[in-house]
Amino acid sequence: MKIPVRNPRTGENDYVIEAADASEVGQVAARLRKAQPAWFAAGIEKRAEALVAWSDSILKHKEELTDALSVDTGRYALSKSEVEGAARNLKRWASIAPGLLQSDEKNSELIQTITYANQYVPYQLAGFISPWNFPVTLSLIDAAPALIAGCAALIKPSEVTPRFVKPLLKTITETPEISDVVDVVLGDGATGAALVNEVDIICFTGSVPTGRKVAAAAAARFIPASLELGGKDPVIVLQDADIERATDAVLRGSVLNTGHACLSIERIYVDEKIYDDFVALLTKKAAAVDLNFPDIHDGVIGPVIFERQAETIAAHIEDAVRKGAKVQCGGKVENHGGGKWLRPTVLTNVNHDMAVMVEETFGPVLPVMSYATLAEAIELANDTSFGLSAAVIGGDVAEARKVAECINAGGLSINDCGLTIATYEPEKTSFNFSGLGGSRMGPGSIYRFVRKKALIMQHGAPRPVADFAEPVAVRG
Repeated sequence: MKIPVRNPRTGENDYVIEAADASEVGQVAARLRKAQPAWFAAGIEKRAEALVAWSDSILKHKEELTDALSVDTGRYALSKSEVEGAARNLKRWASIAPGLLQSDEKNSELIQTITYANQYVPYQLAGFISPWNFPVTLSLIDAAPALIAGCAALIKPSEVTPRFVKPLLKTITETPEISDVVDVVLGDGATGAALVNEVDIICFTGSVPTGRKVAAAAAARFIPASLELGGKDPVIVLQDADIERATDAVLRGSVLNTGHACLSIERIYVDEKIYDDFVALLTKKAAAVDLNFPDIHDGVIGPVIFERQAETIAAHIEDAVRKGAKVQCGGKVENHGGGKWLRPTVLTNVNHDMAVMVEETFGPVLPVMSYATLAEAIELANDTSFGLSAAVIGGDVAEARKVAECINAGGLSINDCGLTIATYEPEKTSFNFSGLGGSRMGPGSIYRFVRKKALIMQHGAPRPVADFAEPVAVRG
């Protein structure tokens, strides 16, 4: 089946992909499974060398990948950053994984004649279904630790942004060390469903409704599912916050990548004593942010990548205004050159009866509420079905941390926003409906892709069964 692909900057369908059917997905999966045992047997040092080689190939084709991704997403600078970041991520795992998967023999604390060690056995075939907002990053962020752990990897990117796949496949083909254990299939939800039916562990990044389907399909097959789903991330701005710095952080955290990020700030709660000054400065800064139109190399805000998302964004704004919200800047989805664009939109007089405060908007919309007490702010922040990440900004880091510890979310940025993508080290898990499974960040994320054997060795004489006989009763 052929699937037309829309260009987000022009609105035209100027690309076509051929969707893999269940039979084709099965054939690719079988080939990867056949190659996996030799990949695992090669040892982790060889696998590390292979990931470095793939990283080098990605950097060799950086311009081609960046150009394709720029057409997919309508933005250039972040596309370049994605490609470079993916290459760095492969080398990072090549560097740290050997130390994570080694197992030294240890002595039992309970029985002196027993020692034990662990053996890490990878799932044979890991599957990855990635979304359209960060196509390269989210296609490879989980595949990298899976590969070095010893899995084979089958990736299905979003059909909304598939142009980068052709140059990515070139990097795989040109890296013989990994070409037998990594592949990409293109297609829509049917292809994704077929992939879930073929793999031994599935990693999915996307919406909550689709995540539910993936989780159910994985449960039916009794395979693990690692899900990172939607977010409605709050930020609490404390009374003693530096308003200049706070507005910089909140604005960037809300509009980066046109707000197309699961960790975008989508709810802003500001102490009532600084609310008016905060809103005035935030609005001034937001109104000054330019679209990267007509020149992709000039401006900050790219087009809405997925046309259906533009409809959701517009509906959230219209619902809020109908219920009494005030538009301080932006507010209208604009058509430029056939693409859909939204300037940063600051909304005030908002509340939790509005969709823009409770549903994922996934666009550059900044709804701002005031609060009277910290208890109220924390209650508002936790009034959500999501729990991916959040932020607290204040003048005192220690106080801001105390507030952050009260928020039900996996990644908490303190005195900034979006720090969970600024560094890979901290591990986090999702709260509520924002996800399922172990952390995809930090060193421990590699353990999602292995099963752990305990090798327990007796160095002394085994205990005889007589040791477990019932004691003879002693009569007085």
